[in-house]
This record gives sequence, structure tokens and C-alpha cells, in this order.
Amino acid sequence: MSTVLNSPSGSANPATSLSALWAYLLPALDHILKSPSELHNRKAPAIDFGLYAGIHSACYNYFTAQTEHQPASANTNKLAPQKSPHTGSDIYAQLDNYFAEAAREISLNAPIDDIPLVQYIVNSYNRYTLGAQSANRLLNYINRHYVKRAVDEGRGWLNLADVIQALAKDTKEITPEDTREIMAKKIRESRIKELAKWGFLEGQTPEQLAFAESCAEAASSLDRVVPISSLAHRRFRTEVIEPLLIVPKVKATSKPKHSIPKSPTTPNPARPKGRLARALREVLESNNLDAKARLDLASGLAKVLEAVGIPSDHTLRKKLDKYISSSS
Repeated sequence: MSTVLNSPSGSANPATSLSALWAYLLPALDHILKSPSELHNRKAPAIDFGLYAGIHSACYNYFTAQTEHQPASANTNKLAPQKSPHTGSDIYAQLDNYFAEAAREISLNAPIDDIPLVQYIVNSYNRYTLGAQSANRLLNYINRHYVKRAVDEGRGWLNLADVIQALAKDTKEITPEDTREIMAKKIRESRIKELAKWGFLEGQTPEQLAFAESCAEAASSLDRVVPISSLAHRRFRTEVIEPLLIVPKVKATSKPKHSIPKSPTTPNPARPKGRLARALREVLESNNLDAKARLDLASGLAKVLEAVGIPSDHTLRKKLDKYISSSS
């Protein structure tokens, strides 16, 4: 049974500075993300309700203090657009670094052998995502008061720069009201188009929409602001999965001048593969696994790759999808 983390003793105010707030959050994050957990329960280790409420209050007080201490804008032109201060960007960056370090720790402990590697990735992700979801709930105040504002300002996973550029080319001699309507329509169309890449079609359930958007968020570049759970999944992609997808470079050998290259003797000549591709091949072709174990591993890895933002047209995902569909 998982232990419950209680509130720390002491009277220091965690909202006085970033370092104080982080010192207050860190034990809770370590507990829910790194403590041993029984995966069949589908729950991260619990924390005491008092600590849960205390963290929410600390985040609220920290954000409030930051807002109150923002310097007044020197721009006296009331008609000029005002840039909103990015209150909360410091704690958000701290969380990003934390998830990156946690994911790198998983990567460094990966086994060498192929089949154990795939098993390790699936199991590690299952534990990691439980912690990420728990952290997302625990720090929902940051989602509501920093992430949401950043998304509203165009800094979310959907890059609005291309939408605006396309709109600027298309709009001629129209009113500002028309521009707003067209912009809203363009953004909606772009969003639906991007989410379709993650399996979402208009008319599907809100749950399917939320999952597709979480995949798109995890696939976004590191400069985009996404909810905390997707922030964690994005770091699992960059620190665990992508290094395993890198194909090693082969040093070219010198060839005699004017030599005629030999044709490959097999239909698919061997090419260097990334470590994960080699491991997957071993899983699918090994005689050491029965059909059910092989399918379970393939399905688990497919879910990991999708959830952390590996696109559906990636070679590994296509190979997994083909195997799963043929085995079902």
C-alpha cells in the first residue's frame, strides 16, 4: 500500500519567493512522481489533504504577490495594446526542468537488452503518467492562471503565427468586425485540422477531443505553453523516446574511383536503425514471447508513442499500427 505524504512542519511562508515555493512543492512532486506505486490501482501515491490545500493556497498567494509587485507600465497611451506580464512563467519553467530531469533519470536507467527495454519504457511511462496526471490536478491553479492566459495570448500548442499570416493575405477591404469573425473561423479550422492528425474527427466525444489535444500539446515545441500533464509528457518524448529513435551515423568507407556500386542482394537492404526500432523488431520477431505478450507490448508501446506526441506517420508508429491491426 502506498504511503500518504503529510504536510511538512514549520511556519515559513512558501509564497515569499520562487525558491521557497519550490522547496514546498518538491517533496510532493517527488512523492507522486517517483515513489513506488501499484500500477494496477491506476493511482499515483496520495498526499495528505492538508498538504494538497496548502499547495493550492501557496500557489494562489505566490501568483497574487507577483501580480501586486508588477511595475506599472510606462506606456501612458491608453489606446496602445498592453502586454500582460507573464506571471507564473518562473514556476512553470521550474516544473519543465523538473520533468526533464525526471525523464532523463528514466532514460539513464534503461536496460541494454531489446525486449527488456520495451518493457521498461511501457512500465516507466505508465508510472510516470500517473504522476503527471496527479501533478496536473495538484497544480491546477497554475493551469488556470498561467497556462490558460498563455493559450489565450497565442502561446499555446497551436501556432497562430501562420493563421495570422494567411489571414493578412486573404483579408482586403473588410471591417475589423469581419476580421475578428474570420480570425475565429481560421483558428477553429486550423485547430480541427491539427487535431485530425491525432485521430480526432468533428462530432466525436469530448473525451476523444481532450485526448487528441493532449497528444498535440505533447508534440509541440518546447517554447509552447501547455498544461502541466502535457508538459510532463512532452519531456518524456524529448528525454526518453527521441534519443532512442536516433539513427546512428555510419562512417563512409572509401571506394575506388570509377567503381560500379553493387546492387543489394536482398529486397530490403539492411540499414542502421535507432535503438527503439531494433528493440521493437526483436519484440515482434522473438520466439521468447508468446503471441499475447507480444501484442500487449506492441499495444503498450503504441500508446506511449501516441501520448507523448510521436506523429502517426512515423515509421515506428505505422509498423506498430500494422502489427496490432493484423493481430486483433
